[in-house]
Amino acid sequence: MNEAAAHGAHEGIPLLLTAVPLLGFALFFVLVFRRLGLGATLGYLVAGVLVGPHMLALVEDPEQILTFAEFGIVLLLFLVGLELSPSRLWRMKHDIFGFGLVQVVLCGLAVSALVWVTTGSTLAACLALGLPLGLSSTAQVLPMLQSAGRLRTPFGERAFSILLFQDISIVPLITIVAAMSRNPADVGGPPGWLLALYTVGVIVGLVLAGRYALRPLFRLIGNLGEREMFIVAALFTVIASAAVMETLGLSTALGAFIAGVMLADTPYRHELEADVEPFRSILLGLFFVAVGMMVDLGVIAARPIFVVTMAIALIAVKAAIIMGLARLFGMPWRPALALGLLLSQGGEFAFVLFAQAQEALLIRPEAASLFTAIVTLSMAATPFLMMATRNMRMEPIPEKGERPGPVADGANALIVGYGRFGQTVAQMLLAQGIQVTLIDTDIEMIDVAGSFGAKVYYGDGTRLDLLRQAGAADAQLILFCLDGDQLDAERVEAIHAAFPKAAILVRAYDRRALLKLRGAPVAAAVRELLESAIRMARLAMEQVGVDEEEIDRSEALYRARDRERLKAQLETGDLRASIERTITEPERPTDEPG
Repeated sequence: MNEAAAHGAHEGIPLLLTAVPLLGFALFFVLVFRRLGLGATLGYLVAGVLVGPHMLALVEDPEQILTFAEFGIVLLLFLVGLELSPSRLWRMKHDIFGFGLVQVVLCGLAVSALVWVTTGSTLAACLALGLPLGLSSTAQVLPMLQSAGRLRTPFGERAFSILLFQDISIVPLITIVAAMSRNPADVGGPPGWLLALYTVGVIVGLVLAGRYALRPLFRLIGNLGEREMFIVAALFTVIASAAVMETLGLSTALGAFIAGVMLADTPYRHELEADVEPFRSILLGLFFVAVGMMVDLGVIAARPIFVVTMAIALIAVKAAIIMGLARLFGMPWRPALALGLLLSQGGEFAFVLFAQAQEALLIRPEAASLFTAIVTLSMAATPFLMMATRNMRMEPIPEKGERPGPVADGANALIVGYGRFGQTVAQMLLAQGIQVTLIDTDIEMIDVAGSFGAKVYYGDGTRLDLLRQAGAADAQLILFCLDGDQLDAERVEAIHAAFPKAAILVRAYDRRALLKLRGAPVAAAVRELLESAIRMARLAMEQVGVDEEEIDRSEALYRARDRERLKAQLETGDLRASIERTITEPERPTDEPG
């Protein structure tokens, strides 16, 4: 037993020694690149290049890390599937399946032609390199839109629609590369028609499993209130669906994507996104590090002019095509230019497809390294292009006339807690055309609300990660309509720091709840029973014949002394402050009621 322990310890040391420089370099360069506004993806790639076998050789087996980290791509496709609720898919159908389809086809073929002109490679090699280069970087573009606050704007939704179709197109692109394979190991595989039949059968099976197995499972976990079980169930869903696809020789990414779509229209969507996102971020980061480790700098150093000119040509071709398509789809030229530049880079899925094309013996390892460097360079250029063209892309300010002010149509709010209180608040906001997202943890209430046509998402709305998934970064209002005193000043301060654009309004159970919120950055805190109690007191006085003027005077006096006492309590933090100021035989107040 001691021998086994010693052997395990001996084997564990190299793993730890590998993890330290890997994570240390990744942390350092991601912080630097984030600080420079260039995004985390480039930081991971540079870290991988430096620690890889072609530079410092601190980590010598990138293939092993890549095999493990590819699960990050699977999780990314799962999260993409979660975004595809039927209502949103239908609303953006023209941009997704119109604009997105034409963009993928035209850019893929145009870049394939560019590769053929510049390299003279075979048709299969040109398609294996050019079609992936027609895709853009979801991992880079979406954070840029989020940080600029444009993800939920018409421009952001159009960019997201194109990226969404690009992500969906991964599956047919993988199939195309597999169909062109020259690897003898692939010859003995099942024919294409059988793979297509497998695909349809598995999709139908996954959809049925989602409806009759997964939804009841998540409902049961929601009733138990165990967050850890949500994480386990989410990872089980992704891994099981991917494993089924891999067993049949199909795309694991497709399995994860279908699993996400199965759960996109359930109340558990935001909870699942919040639980899976950390794993996706870590593994996708490791994936980019592994890709950087596999870049052969010697090959690039031998042909630096080719890498630079090809990256410039890639950006120019894609930007021109996307801008032209945007104009055909009705966008003004300035947003069309911005969209073309924003999506002009190569994307992370090109790395996956290059690796597959290399395994299929369609391209050489040197070509994979060259074009990986081209993708990396194009991604590095995107933030600089957006900064350099900012003035050109900005709409000119009219010389005369007033500039338009904010409109209610653009407003949006998160309502946490959808009981009796939250329902009233939500209905009044919706009546004004303000878009709301509803979050609650009561499964029974969520089901009842769904039967009346209200969409309520499951989750703990006081968690920062879940609020972020629900769109708090772009929200103008966050309203906590929770029963009891579940919030305190520390939690509200953290929420305000994370989402400074949103005004925070809180339902307070009583004075004690208000004292817990003392000093918190809230726009308003409303005692839930104050107004209804005052209303009942007015009705009681009417029943015993008190005249209207005297009722108004009594209400005004009560409100004035209540404000005075509450102010003293908040200043001292003592619930008994000014208790001697209770009402006996009141004198006429000097301040107005409020």
